[in-house]
Amino acid sequence: MAYQKKYVLIAVIGVCVASGVAWWAQRPSSGDQPPSAATAPAAARAPAVEVAKVTSITLVDEAQSVGSLRSRQGVMLRPEVAGRVAKILFNDGQRVSKGQLLVQLDDQLQAAQLSQAKAEMSIAAANHKRNQELVAQNFISKRSLDESAAALEVAQAKLDLAQATLQRLKIIAPFNGVTGLRQINVGDYLKDGADVVNIEDIDAVLVDFRLPERFQAKVRAGQSAQLTLDALPGRSFAAVVQAVDPLIDANGRSVGVRGCIDNRQQQLRPGMFARVNAVFGSRPSALVIPEEAIVPQGGRTFVVKVIPGDKPETLISQRVPVKVGLRQPGKVEILEGLELDDTVVVAGHQRLQKDGTPVRVVDMSRPASGKPVAGAAATASTPAVAAVPPAPSAGLSPAGVVNNTGNPNVARAAPAAKPLSGPNPCLRGADATR
Repeated sequence: MAYQKKYVLIAVIGVCVASGVAWWAQRPSSGDQPPSAATAPAAARAPAVEVAKVTSITLVDEAQSVGSLRSRQGVMLRPEVAGRVAKILFNDGQRVSKGQLLVQLDDQLQAAQLSQAKAEMSIAAANHKRNQELVAQNFISKRSLDESAAALEVAQAKLDLAQATLQRLKIIAPFNGVTGLRQINVGDYLKDGADVVNIEDIDAVLVDFRLPERFQAKVRAGQSAQLTLDALPGRSFAAVVQAVDPLIDANGRSVGVRGCIDNRQQQLRPGMFARVNAVFGSRPSALVIPEEAIVPQGGRTFVVKVIPGDKPETLISQRVPVKVGLRQPGKVEILEGLELDDTVVVAGHQRLQKDGTPVRVVDMSRPASGKPVAGAAATASTPAVAAVPPAPSAGLSPAGVVNNTGNPNVARAAPAAKPLSGPNPCLRGADATR
C-alpha cells in the first residue's frame, strides 16, 4: 500500500508541474500587450454615446399654408338698363383697355329723346336771353325773367338726363384686362343686371391664404412668400404680402393674408391652387443641433454636453439647460446655453444619470467592423447639419419666377423667362390710371 501511495503522489506532482509549465508557456508577455489593454476594463465600463456638434446655419423663420389665386381686379359686366344688343365690339379672350366700348345696345329711342332735349334747351336758352334784354329796357317784369331762368334749368336737366340714359346703353371696360367668354349675342334682349362678360386684370394676381393666429404678430405687409402650384410643377413664384386682415376668424382661429404676384408673363390664372411658404425673416448665424439631443424635463429643456475630463483623453457628460428657438425638420435652434462647436449627445442619454459620468464616443459613420473611437477625434467625423439656404427675396427675378435648375428634368420643363419691361404692377394702386 505504501508503494502505491508513493506512485500516486509522484503522478499528481507531475501533473501539477506540467500544468504550470503549460500555463507559463501560453501566457503572453507584457511586451505583446496593446497599449490600451490596461485601461480596457475601465473603457468597457464607460457608457457608449453618439454625439454631434453645434453648427451655425442660415435659419429661415417661415410658415406653410395653402391658398387660392384671384385676379388683382375682376368684374362681371352687366347693363344698368334693359335693351337689345346692337353691336358686340370684342372677341373672347381679347385684351382690352380702360374706356374701350365693348357692347352697344339699341339706342334709337334714347337718341331721339336726346335730340328733343337739345331742342328744348335751345328754345329755353333763347327765351331767357330775350327776357334779359327786355328787362334791361323795362319792357317786362323781373318775374318773367326768373321764370325763363327756371325753364332754362329744367331744359338743361332734361338734356343731362337724356345724355346719361344714352350713355348707359354703352358697356365699356372699366380697366385694362382680358375679357372672358361672352354670354350674349347680337339681337339678345338684356334685362338690367344680366351677365355680359367678365374682365380680369391678371398682370398681377393675388393669393389669399390663412395662417394660425399665433403668427399674427409676425406677418406684416412687405414680407415675402414663396408659392408652388400643382398645375406648374418645378416652378416657384415670389409674392409680396400686401395686407393682413385685422379680423381673426373665430371659427378657425386664423388670420387672412393677401399677397401679390407679378404675372406679366401670364403664367398664372385666377382660381389656381397654391402652396404658400410665408417667410417672416431669416437669421444668418443661428446655432442648431439635431432634435434628438433635446431632453425635456420638468417643464425645462436640457442637453447633455460632452466635455474633457480631469484625466487625459477622457470625456465626461454635463447636463446643460438651453433655450430653444425655431424648429425645422431634424433641427432645433439654440438661443442660450451652447456655443458654436460644442459637442452634445444625440443617443445614449438614458445611460447618463448624473453629471461627470465618463462616456465613450461611438462614431456610427464608420463601418460595423471598425472599432469604437473614444475622444475628440470621433466628434470631428460627425456629419454636420446641412445649411438652409436663405429665402429668396420678392424681387428675385423680373417676373418673380424661380427655375429650379438643380433637377435637369425640371429645368427642361421651366424655360427661361423673357425679360419684362415697365414697373411691377404689384407696386401700384388697384385703381391707378393706366
